[in-house]
Order: sequence, then C-alpha cells, then structure tokens
Amino acid sequence: MNTIAQRIADFLKDFPPFEFLDKTELINIASFAEVIHLEAEDFVFRINQPIPEYFYVVKNGAVGLYSAEGQLVDQCDEGDLFGLKALLRQGTYMLEAKAVEETVLYTVSSEVWETHILRNPKAAAFLMSSMASNSRGKLNAGITFNPDVEQTIQELQTADYSKDPITCHSDTSIQEAAQIMTRQKVGSIVIVDKNRPLGIITDKDLRTKVATGLVGISEEVSKIMSSPVLTFPENITVAQAQLAMLRHKITHLCITEDGTVNSNLKGILSEHDIIVLREMTAASLVKEIKRSKGAEELRVIRKKAESLLQNNIEQGAPIDYIGKLLSAINDTITQKVIDININQLGQAPCSFAWLAIGSQGRQEQLLMTDQDNALIFENTSESNYAEVKKYFLKLAEEVNESLAVVGFEPCPSLMMASNPQWCQSVSKWANTFEGWITHPDEKKLMLCTIFFDFESVYGSQKLIQQLSESIFNSIEKNTIFLNYLGRNALQNPPPLSFFRQFLVEESGKHKDQFDIKARAMMPLVDAARLLILAHNIKSVNNTIERYLRLAKLEPQNEDVYLFCAESFKDLLRFRTQQGLKHQDSGRFIELKTLNKGDKLKLKRSFKAIKQIQGLIQTRYKLSQLM
Repeated sequence: MNTIAQRIADFLKDFPPFEFLDKTELINIASFAEVIHLEAEDFVFRINQPIPEYFYVVKNGAVGLYSAEGQLVDQCDEGDLFGLKALLRQGTYMLEAKAVEETVLYTVSSEVWETHILRNPKAAAFLMSSMASNSRGKLNAGITFNPDVEQTIQELQTADYSKDPITCHSDTSIQEAAQIMTRQKVGSIVIVDKNRPLGIITDKDLRTKVATGLVGISEEVSKIMSSPVLTFPENITVAQAQLAMLRHKITHLCITEDGTVNSNLKGILSEHDIIVLREMTAASLVKEIKRSKGAEELRVIRKKAESLLQNNIEQGAPIDYIGKLLSAINDTITQKVIDININQLGQAPCSFAWLAIGSQGRQEQLLMTDQDNALIFENTSESNYAEVKKYFLKLAEEVNESLAVVGFEPCPSLMMASNPQWCQSVSKWANTFEGWITHPDEKKLMLCTIFFDFESVYGSQKLIQQLSESIFNSIEKNTIFLNYLGRNALQNPPPLSFFRQFLVEESGKHKDQFDIKARAMMPLVDAARLLILAHNIKSVNNTIERYLRLAKLEPQNEDVYLFCAESFKDLLRFRTQQGLKHQDSGRFIELKTLNKGDKLKLKRSFKAIKQIQGLIQTRYKLSQLM
C-alpha cells in the first residue's frame, strides 16, 4: 500500500466530512491527493484564476481567504477544507487564498469526492450545512431548537420527489413533448426506453434551443434532450440532491430503482421540490409568526406546522427533536397572541408570566390538543389586587379565545389562565402549591401532576424562579408528599391483562379502544416527575430529558432510566403517527388496526413501566399501598 496515501487517509479520518467514510473510501480519496507545501505569504490561488478540479484540506498551518479589497474573510486551520464552493460553482475564483504561516495542504479530486462524499448522506449533509453557515465545526448532534441543527437534520432526510414522472420516447416530436408538458403542468419530461431514462427536456431547453430557432418543433426530442441524465436511488437525501445539482448545474435528478440509468425510472426530483422543503422549517414558520397580524393568520401557520410535523415523522427525525420544534412554534404563537392583546388592552399594570402546563409545559405537545395554561403576576397590595387581577383575567380571556381561533381548543376542565383559580399573584400561587403539598388528596395530587410541569412562555423569569423555589421549599419541608406522589405514580400499572392482552376501555365513547396516553405514557411521565423532584432538579420538565438526567444522577439505575426514555420516545412517536393518520389527538387506538410489529413495540414499552414502577415501589416502600 502507498504509505503516503495511508498517511493522508489517517489524517482525513479524524475530520468531517471524511469521518463519515469507511477505510476503503478514504484510501481511494488519499490515492488521488496531492501534497502542497507553502511558505508564509505564498498564494494557493488568486482572484480570477481558473478553478481546478479539486479543493483543499489544511494538513497543518493556516490559510487566509481574502476579498478583492484585501479583507480577511475566513481563516482555515488544521482539518478545515476550502475551495469547495468555488469547485461547485466552477469558472474562476472570487477570493484569494494565502498561507498565513508555513502550511501543508492536501488536494481532494472532484472525481473521487463525487463518488464517495456526494453519495454519503452524512458527508453530504455536513458539506451543505457548512457551506450554508460558514461553520467548519463537527456535525452538531445536539437536540435544541437551533436553525443550523434543524437544517442539518433536514438535509439528512430523504428527499420527497415526484413519484409520477411525465415521460415520452426518443422519437416523440418536440412539439408533442411541449404539449404534454403544458397539459400536465410540469417543467420537465423524461425521455425513456422501456422505462429506463435516456435523457430529459426542461422548460429551459425549449426556451434556449427551440424558441430561439436553433431546432425546429417538428424535430425529435432526442435532438435537444440532455443526456445522459444524473440518477440517484430512492433514498437520496436532500443534501445529496443539492450537491449534485450544484455540481452539475442542473435542476432535475432522475430517481431509479437502483440509482443507475440501467434500472426503471421511479420519479423525478426538481430544484423546486428542494426549495419547497427547505422553506418548510420551524425557523421559517417562527419568522412568519412574528410577522403575522392576528389569530386567523396564525391559524394558517399552525396548519403548516402540522405539515412540518408530518414530514419530520415520515423522515424518521428524532421524536424529542421534533417535540422541541413544535414546542418552539407553539410558544411563539402564544407570545404573538399575548403581544397582540396587550397592544389592544394597554400595558400590563405589573410584571407577569404566562405558563404552559401539562404536555406543552413538558414540550411534548406535538398534535393540536386542548389548552393548558396559567398566569402568574407580581405581588401587589391588597387594595390594588382586585384591579390588577381584573386586567390579567381580561388579558387571559382574550388570549385563550385567540388560541382557540388558532386551533387550540379550550380546556374542558378550564385549566386555563382565564379561570380565576389559575390567574394569581406569585405569593398566592405559592400558597396554593403549599396547600397541595402539605394536605394532598386525590384532587390535589391530580392538580400537582398538571401544574408541576410548567414552562415559562412569556414574561418575567424572576417570578418563575420565585415560584419554583417556593414549591421546592414546600416539598423539602414535607417529604412525605413524595410518598403520596409515588403512590399516585403507581395508579396505572402496565396495561396488560392476566392473559397478556391489552387493557382497553370497557364502556363509553371509546369502548374497546386502547388509551395510549393514560395507560402507557402517563405512568412514565408521572414516574419521571416524581424522581426528578426527589433530586431537587428545578429546570428539567421534559420526560425524556428527565430520564436522561436521572441516568447520570443514578448510574446504578442507568439501564432502567435509558429504557424508559427510549420507550417514551416510541410511545410519543406512535401516538403522533396515529393522530396524524386519523386527524385526532392519537390518544385512543383501535387495536385491530395495528400490525404485529406495532403491538410488540407497545408491549415492549410496558416492560419499562413495570421496571420504573418497581423501582418507585421499593424506594418509597409502597408495596402495602398497592
């Protein structure tokens, strides 16, 4: 083996996008690489210099990229690559590159990068993200609401292409092909032979080759078609499609069974398809929300969010990440609604905070469900209290009504900020929680399970902190409360009968249906809440994050907590899929519609319930309560 190639491959494997490639691919790339030694101030390339068929990777040293005015645009250090944008664009360089110090570079040939990097989904996604953000860091695997992260996840998704491509044969006349395209309202037509793609004609071909008089409309389409076509398999990612279109300066890709021109055509992927997909992001919807004027506009945007949810679910994006995207959208809608109504009512008389409670407070509200919210305002004098509360109740009433217009139905149990019970000053809220904690009964425990999962959506973080501290102080003084909460967490055992059949509703509207929320999800939610409260953790509300934090806090129980986290992800995804499928909350499921695999996955999650409830039962000595 070539020792130089081996040395280059060993270096490349530690840096993206090469870290996503296997050893054979790296050796192949390294075999075509050249080594360039530069002294400080030596130029790599200059503005207007023709672009060669390779880009560069910094082995050691540093290279500065400069504008025509001599301004430093970027500096590339060890492992950084540069010159790729120019290679994709082709033509001549628009910047100049100069060694900042003694430097060694490797070149990467376009021949091998197209074969190995372009065809690798993660490598292609890294390149697209880095080119879009000018970031050269490693692929961010974090799960936060971050447009760059969202873009990376989106680019790793399979591209949604047209599965009914318009085709014709090579002897079809140009005029007939144009008529077909007009009737079908499409911008391209694929020329096939036995359903295998030979070439493609686009609107641009008709404009530049026919409308200009270069080729007559009676000629066969083979006279103007672009051939051969660029083909990819059905699992092509968004990033791969974008890079391929950039590289070859084309706007359409043919999708075939095995990704080659020698197999049957399955569809066509256009630049427009990619643009539509890229525009449908949480970040873009948040911008729309901020520009909106009222609840009706927000309703349309929230419907778009359902399409975003559907796309992410179908493409297999992490369910906890999807939850954060939808939570960010829902929170931004609420913030906008509050701003609109404050502008109409006039400035608030004192500081306040709007809280999302329940599933939205846990960032688990993916589908459109009932409203659950509350309002907390700054302490004020008794003489002024009634007037201050009157303002906030009016504000809450208007906000709740606006959210109903958006699509979030009012809570049947009136767990909303417009209910005077749930619109209070911080001291009265503290007294309310203390009453629940010191004198728990069935109703108060039920309220705790809802209100303990709160998230600040709007307003004063100081008030939230004060309330949170008062709650934990009350728990610390009344540790027996955790035993009551533990008993409550055991009220729903694993939902299987003695004969290992699903426990279903016995009567009512949902007779014989399985309640995935109450019987499978809430036991895991309740257990996570109890255990995280016991550790005095104030800042973690999301069920999955609670289990991940518990796994770190209690390494001896790590396996149980990670199993619960994965099971909850499965349940949340399953409920969301059912809700999207049936256009409802996804809570009640017709078991006869499930396949064996779905039932097995659900039963697997029930094992997690059994394990976590067993842990709680032992820890709080609750066996006598069962």
